[in-house]
Amino acid sequence: MNQEKIGKFIAKCRKDKKMTQSELAEKLGVTDKSIGNWENGRNMPDLSLFKPLCNLLEITINDLLSGEKISKEKYQERFEENIVNTINYSTKRINKYSNVIGLLLVIFGLFISMSAIMIFPSESSWGSIYSVFGVIIFLIGMSKLTREIKYYVRFPLLIIIFLTTLGVLFFTDYYNVKRNNVAPMFRKTSLYLGSDEELLYYDTPFYDVIKCNDKFEIIKNKKYTHEELFEYCSNNK
Repeated sequence: MNQEKIGKFIAKCRKDKKMTQSELAEKLGVTDKSIGNWENGRNMPDLSLFKPLCNLLEITINDLLSGEKISKEKYQERFEENIVNTINYSTKRINKYSNVIGLLLVIFGLFISMSAIMIFPSESSWGSIYSVFGVIIFLIGMSKLTREIKYYVRFPLLIIIFLTTLGVLFFTDYYNVKRNNVAPMFRKTSLYLGSDEELLYYDTPFYDVIKCNDKFEIIKNKKYTHEELFEYCSNNK
């Protein structure tokens, strides 16, 4: 589909009808700028405008898509060709918008995940909830961006991207605990041990954290008894 040729044809037909761009725009319910963009070949009219535009210019849709008047002898041949071109054009436009939406979702998802870690205090469960929500949005965006890849490649790729993103979040959380002396955000359980609540224990998927003497210590991931945890704190005063 030659947009430049179609644009020049629209301009010629409009001038033959002695209409200005403003007059044509008013009849179609669009702006002057839209008409100018069509005639300059920058974009095409919306599919819903094909019929009213052709009626005003007294041409057929086949003429419009061909960018010229079609003779009766070539009408059927060009008609079939134009159908294929129109489908391809529509598909490209859909893919273009889908890519834009996918990219926005990827950026928005990453923003939510990272900002949740920075905004919410580590003791709050909302940080982990928003981070996972952000990862889901990110993955939906990646799914849109990779939709043209064959499914047997796309599916494993999305799994790898998902696991990698989660890995980055878990590593960031681990680094935060170790570097900034805070509670882990991504934890399965939190336990207060002792009546004075001075000793806290956090169970995460990959490591455990114990808080004693106002310091968060990363310890091996396993089942601990209360006695073992109290003993650990006693030995690390």
